[in-house]
Amino acid sequence: MRRLFPHPGLTLLLVTMWMLVLNDLSFGGFVLGAVFGMLVPLFTAPFWPDRPSVQYGWRLIAYVLLVIGDIIVANFHVARLILFRRNRDLRSCWLNIPLDLQSAEAITVLAGTISLTPGTVSADIATDGRHLLVHALDSSDPQAEVARIKARYEKRLMEIFR
Repeated sequence: MRRLFPHPGLTLLLVTMWMLVLNDLSFGGFVLGAVFGMLVPLFTAPFWPDRPSVQYGWRLIAYVLLVIGDIIVANFHVARLILFRRNRDLRSCWLNIPLDLQSAEAITVLAGTISLTPGTVSADIATDGRHLLVHALDSSDPQAEVARIKARYEKRLMEIFR
């Protein structure tokens, strides 16, 4: 089974994206999406020799729901900052986040999560992959913000990417 589906998450993602792009719930469209969803991972598997083991299930679902909730809350927070604060009152800063994550895929998900959340953006990663540079729009305590990102996102990603 692992030979037929070397990247089951990628297969599912490709089929889902194919159906969304197709904008039609036809059986033929699903079959063609399933064929692409099986062939693309098969042909790209040799290019991912050290891929991490991803724990699909409740942890991943909980992480996605957490990120969606954080995005919604951060949108209101940034809107409040823009509407009711003057620019000179913003306490923007650069955060240097030391990473415990090992895999490039997990670090990419963390950086994407940070960038998706309004008010923060991932700017750079150290060449050794041990630190992530993040810009925060408003942070009264940069160390607390780093600790929050590590506890809220990185810890969960370490459980998902093994």
